[in-house]
Order: sequence, then C-alpha cells, then structure tokens
Amino acid sequence: MISPLLANIYLHYVFDLWAQRWRQREATGDMIIVRYADDAIVGFEREGDARRFLDAMRARLEEFALSFHPDKTRLIEFGRFAAVDRKGRGLSKPETFTFLGFTFICGTSRQGRFLLKRKTRRDRVRAKLKDIKKELRQRMHWPIPEQGKWLRQIVTGHFAYYAVPTNSRALSAFRHHVTDLWRRTLRRRSQRDGFTWDRMTKLAGAWLPNPHILHPWPDERFAVENHPR
Repeated sequence: MISPLLANIYLHYVFDLWAQRWRQREATGDMIIVRYADDAIVGFEREGDARRFLDAMRARLEEFALSFHPDKTRLIEFGRFAAVDRKGRGLSKPETFTFLGFTFICGTSRQGRFLLKRKTRRDRVRAKLKDIKKELRQRMHWPIPEQGKWLRQIVTGHFAYYAVPTNSRALSAFRHHVTDLWRRTLRRRSQRDGFTWDRMTKLAGAWLPNPHILHPWPDERFAVENHPR
C-alpha cells in the first residue's frame, strides 16, 4: 500500500499539473477542478470540452498504469442551466453525484433560483448509525451521564463536518435516530419501560447538541477581494 501523502504527491504530477495545462491549452470554456486524494470532480461550461478531457485523461492515466474507477466515473449534465435545458429536451431532472460524504443536487431556492444543494450521503449515515448502535450496546450499563457525554461527542463531531447550508433536515434526522438508538439501549437494560419519548426528548435536550448550520455558504467562505499593490 502506498501512503496517502505519497499518493497525493504522485497525483499532483500525474493529474493536477497535467489538468492545469490542459485547461490552459485545450479548454474552450470555463473549467473547474476539485481533487481530494484520489477523488476528483471536474466541471465544464461546454460538453465538448468534457468529452475531450475524459478521453485525454483516460489516455494520461494509462501511461502510468492507472485507470478510472468503473462505478464512480460518470459524465453528467449538472449546474445552473441543467434542469431547464433537460426539461426543454423532454428529459428528467439532472442526475446527482456524491463527493466527500455529500450528495450534490441541482435545486432551487424559495425565489426559484438555482441552488446547489448538499445532503449527507445516506449510506454514510446508515454506516455511522450502525457503528453507534454497536458501541451503545457495549456501553449499555454505563451511567446515563457517561453515555450522554459520549454521544454528545459523536453528534458534535458529525455536525462539525456535515452542518453545511441546505443540509438541515439530514442533521435533524441524524440526531433523531441517535436519540432513538439511545432510547432502545436504555429500554433493553431496564426491567421497567420508563424511557418514553417525552423522557428521551428531555434527555437528548440535556446532552445532545441541536442541529444548526455551522459552515457559511461557499461564496462567503471562499470570497476573494482584489487589492491594489
């Protein structure tokens, strides 16, 4: 196995620098590149550029005995005008894609304007809840305050990453499922069924953070101002 650090250095020369040169020399419209480790998203203003880049990138990777992941590599229509253009051609709404734990969706704001939506990947949530359920059973006989402290750390960590704009429902659902797993664990260890939803709501309110957006919108986070020298 190659270390993540060496893999990043390798891909910097194999992909990053090459893709930058391709953008400067070959692209006929706007082009954006986002890469994290061995996952990358490349966006194009023009479909022709996207298809030519895909072919060129496939040939580039073959030179280094690398290849695309067959299940992750897709060419899709996405972005500000995708929904309108597809509707005009009698097609369904734009496809979604996943990247870094999120599902990206072409949505609209309350004013009807294009809005890029990010939702927590469902498979990531299911896997996380499965782990929490397993860990809770091992901590079944811990005092409730100790369980609460542990769960608070878990939920806080989850929110620290996934609390982005447009993801509020997924955050609320995650907290709800964690509360339900906690309730089931407490009921399993108690001979008396005293852990009603009313009691669990109060218990969760005492220990689990409420969902709220922690990260700014991308245009605020990455805003750049030009200053004269």
